[in-house]
Amino acid sequence: MAGNSRRQGAIRKPGTKKGQVVGSGGQRRKALEGKGPTPKAEDRPNHKAYRVAGARDRKDQARQKKADKPELIAGRNPVVEALRADVPAVALFVALNIEIDDRVNEAVRLAGDKGISILEIPRDELDRKTNRAMHQGLGLQVPPFEYAHPDDLMTAARDSGSTPLFVALDGVTDPRNLGAVIRSAAAFGAHGVLLPERRSAGMTAVAWRTSAGTAAKLPIAVATNLTRQLKSWASKGMMIVGLDADGTVDIDELDLAAEPLVVVLGSEGRGLSRLVKETCDATVSIPMAHGVESLNASVAAGVLLAEVARRRRIAGRV
Repeated sequence: MAGNSRRQGAIRKPGTKKGQVVGSGGQRRKALEGKGPTPKAEDRPNHKAYRVAGARDRKDQARQKKADKPELIAGRNPVVEALRADVPAVALFVALNIEIDDRVNEAVRLAGDKGISILEIPRDELDRKTNRAMHQGLGLQVPPFEYAHPDDLMTAARDSGSTPLFVALDGVTDPRNLGAVIRSAAAFGAHGVLLPERRSAGMTAVAWRTSAGTAAKLPIAVATNLTRQLKSWASKGMMIVGLDADGTVDIDELDLAAEPLVVVLGSEGRGLSRLVKETCDATVSIPMAHGVESLNASVAAGVLLAEVARRRRIAGRV
C-alpha cells in the first residue's frame, strides 16, 4: 500500500517513535565539510575589530580627502619664500587697500613672472579663505602636494653622488613639526623625508609655511608600511638609527653617522613605536640638562642631523 511504501522509504532516527520521519536531504554530509581557516577578526563583520578597522579606514580616507584639497599659504614672508622656492602655485590673492611694502611688490612680481594668476579680493574674503590666519594681505593657493615614491629617495641620493641620508617620521602628527623637520633635513644635506601613510601629518599649507619652501627642494615620500620600508632599505645597505630618550648610544658616540643612514624620529609624547624600534640598528639619545624631559621632533631632528653632517664632513663623506 501507499502508506506502507512511505514508511519503508522514510528515515527513522534510533529511539524515536515509528512512523514517517523527515530526512536530512544530504545536509549532514555538507555540515561535515570544512569551511576553511577562520577569517581575521578585522575581516568578520560582527566582530568589534571589524568596526574599529572600518572607522580607522574612514578616518584615513577623510584625512586623505582633506589633503587632496588645494591649500592656502598665508602671510607675506611665507608667500615670498614659497615663490622664491618655486613652490607650485595656482593663484596669488592680494587683499584690497593693503599697505604696500617690498614683500608685496616681490610677491606680485614673482607670481607674474611664473604665470600665476593674481587676484585682488576684499580682506574679509581673504580672512575666510585662510580661516582668519595672520595673512597680512597675501595668500598663495597651492595645489595638492604630490608625494614621491620611497624609491625616489634612493634615486635622489644616488644622483647626488653623496652618501645617502634619509629622515623617516614615526607618528609625527603636527604639520608644524613636519615642516620644521623638512627644513632641517634640507639644511643638513638629507636626500628626502619618508612619512607613514597612517597616523602622520601631511603636507598642508601649515607644513609648507613652516618648511619655508624647502619642501619644493626635497622629495617627500609616503610608505604604506613604515616598518616594511625600513627593512627594505636595510636590505640595501642602509643603517637605521632611531632617536630615543633611552637610546643605546649617546649622540657623541654615533659612529654610524658617516654610513648610508636613515634617521627615524618618533612623536614627542609616544616616541618610536615598538616595531620601528626593533627595526633600528641603534637608538641614539641627546643628553640634556637635568629636569628637561624631551625635545619636540623638529628640534631633536635639527640637533641630530647637525651632528651627522659634522661627522660626515670630518670623514669626507658629505
